[in-house]
Parts: sequence; structure tokens; C-alpha cells
Amino acid sequence: MVNDSKTRIYIDADACPVKDEVYRVAERYGLKTYLVANSFMRVPRDQDVQFVKVEGGPDKADDYIAEQAQAGDVVVTQDIPLADRCLKNGAKVLSPKGKEFDSNSIGMALATRNLKEDLRSFGEMTGGPKPFSAKDRSDFLQALDRVLVALLRS
Repeated sequence: MVNDSKTRIYIDADACPVKDEVYRVAERYGLKTYLVANSFMRVPRDQDVQFVKVEGGPDKADDYIAEQAQAGDVVVTQDIPLADRCLKNGAKVLSPKGKEFDSNSIGMALATRNLKEDLRSFGEMTGGPKPFSAKDRSDFLQALDRVLVALLRS
């Protein structure tokens, strides 16, 4: 499928477990993809994937994505504050586990994130997220396809 729209995909690449899945889907739809990170990462040579290395601190990749992503674009990130910033620009946002953030869900996601951060700082909550599973990968692929079909039809 050739894409005549301006839809682009931005990947918050540090620790993103679904980069290869994004590449495959983006190639199927003919979409330009930007892999944004603080350190070098390999990208497929035969696809329209551009690596963007940002300099400086940990939020520089987030800043780049938030400045570039706009209505009609898709952002893949597990960073809730970045998701919020991109939604405000009109972009669609997916987590690597296939959760689509929107204006209705982002407030609760931010509040939950902040609560968990506070609990961790007081030692009340330890451990990290559950390991990434095959179901998570499948959920992501279904969500990405659903979002792209809707964007490309509009």
C-alpha cells in the first residue's frame, strides 16, 4: 500500500520493545518513520526509517518528538508526559503494549504515574512493570493497524 498522506510515525526508541513491528507496519503502509534516541541505533536500510540522534539529557528525545509530532502522526512511547504533550499537538499516541492514549485517558494515566512515582520514592512500591509478553506485542500490532487505518481513511 502506498501512502499519499503526510502521516509519520515517531518512535521514542530508548527501551522500545516494538521497533521491528513498527518498521514492518510502516513499510506496509508506506509511512516515513523516525527513530528518536540519545544513542545510536541501527535502522533498516531498505525502508523509509530515519534515525534521529538527539544530544544532551534524557528529555531531549521527548522534546524533539513533542516538537515534531502533529495531527495525523502516530507516536509510540511508554512515557506518559510525552504522550500528553503529543496529544495536545493532535497526534495519536500508542504505548508499546497497544494502549491508545486519548484526551479522556491521559489525565488518569498521568495521575497514576505520579502516584506510583510518589509511592516508589517513599519505598512503598518496589519492582517494575510486568515483563513484555507475546500478547503485548500482538495487542500493539492490532492497535497500530487500527489507528493507521483510521488516519489514512480520514
